[in-house]
Amino acid sequence: MAGFNEIGGNKILLQDRDTRVFFDFGMSYAMKKQFYSPPFLSPKSERSLQELGILPQLKGVYSFDSSPPEVDAVFISHGHMDHSAYLSFIKREISVYCGETTRTILQTLSDVRRADLEFSVGDIEFKAFRTGNKIKIGGLEVEPFHVDHSVPGAYGFVIHTSNGAVVYTGDFRDHGAKPEMTRDFVENAKNANPVAVVTEATNMTGASVSSEAEVEGKLDKIVARADGIVLAEFAYSDVDRLNSFYHVAKKNSRCLAVSLRQAYLLEALRKDKGLSVPALDDEAMLIFRKSKKRFDKWENELAERYEGANKVFDVFEVSKQQCKVVLAVSFYDFEELVPLQPEAGSCYILSSSEPFNEEMEIDYERLINWLSHYGLPQYHVHVSGHVMPLQLKAALKEINAQRIFPVHTESASLFAKFMRDLKSQVTLVEKCREYTL
Repeated sequence: MAGFNEIGGNKILLQDRDTRVFFDFGMSYAMKKQFYSPPFLSPKSERSLQELGILPQLKGVYSFDSSPPEVDAVFISHGHMDHSAYLSFIKREISVYCGETTRTILQTLSDVRRADLEFSVGDIEFKAFRTGNKIKIGGLEVEPFHVDHSVPGAYGFVIHTSNGAVVYTGDFRDHGAKPEMTRDFVENAKNANPVAVVTEATNMTGASVSSEAEVEGKLDKIVARADGIVLAEFAYSDVDRLNSFYHVAKKNSRCLAVSLRQAYLLEALRKDKGLSVPALDDEAMLIFRKSKKRFDKWENELAERYEGANKVFDVFEVSKQQCKVVLAVSFYDFEELVPLQPEAGSCYILSSSEPFNEEMEIDYERLINWLSHYGLPQYHVHVSGHVMPLQLKAALKEINAQRIFPVHTESASLFAKFMRDLKSQVTLVEKCREYTL
């Protein structure tokens, strides 16, 4: 197992007789941060990543290994990089399964991001599934079940083995926009009478009780009182949060302006009948084109499709109507504030992971400097993509597996003590150690 003593980097290998399947194959931000500081100090080769233990030593798995495949398949729970990015290194003969929406997200990200050592999945032929499918891999049968998370198309799995069912939760919550999906997963996991559950346990410290509906209400109060532009930072694949900002912008007679990258993803996700996302030609949507000299082909093509509808705005056009715009930005777009010149009464809303995501952590001081320079107060309005401790305990009690293996957490010992009155036996996992069921 990987994903031990950290949040992310999940790689769970399940072997049943001659069948070997990975569940998730993500990047470890925590381990990378120990050795690298992108962009100036970045890994240059697979050997570097293996030397430092960031990429596990595995035979018959990687495309740079000439030995034949020794793994039958990889199942991806959702499209976050800490669960999917290191698919880049997987042999292309190994089947990769994921939800239809996750396939869209990863393929879109591949289109808009230049391929590099750690993320290059454009040539993977993903095999997509939805809830209700049953996938046979050798002696295993894998049942995916949708769960609610901060990215659409997230799944947990019930895996039927020769020794009984094993449940892998992936990342999930029950306080988002679709808690009924998580309820469906928990009920199906319970009905499988599992011998083991591998569960995320992210929020064992600093849990903040809220819901997406409460987030939308808080955003509405902020935007209603803002006199200038509202800068909004949130994960570009967080459709629930985008919908919340869209509803709030529309309610307050503003437009939500999204980047070309986010607009490209929205176009792709609009084809998914299971999702509700705003159309780019909606009167409350704008496309913000950053100031730069060169644009990629996909950027020019997207802009051309919507320029005729007067939907594509640059920073100078946005600056003339600041009180009418909620502008979705990343910290790395802050150079745009120089020509924008935010007016008095403007503000910045951070609406992504608490306190900050792994990539942003080292830039917090610089973020504050930018906001101070332009007189922009900072709000933090967010709801976690991960289940809260008491709700997690209730779910695990209901599933009632013989054994529980916590991953995706920095607080495994706390988790074990918190769960000690359950009938299930909690096993604290170690990286690269094998456990027999």
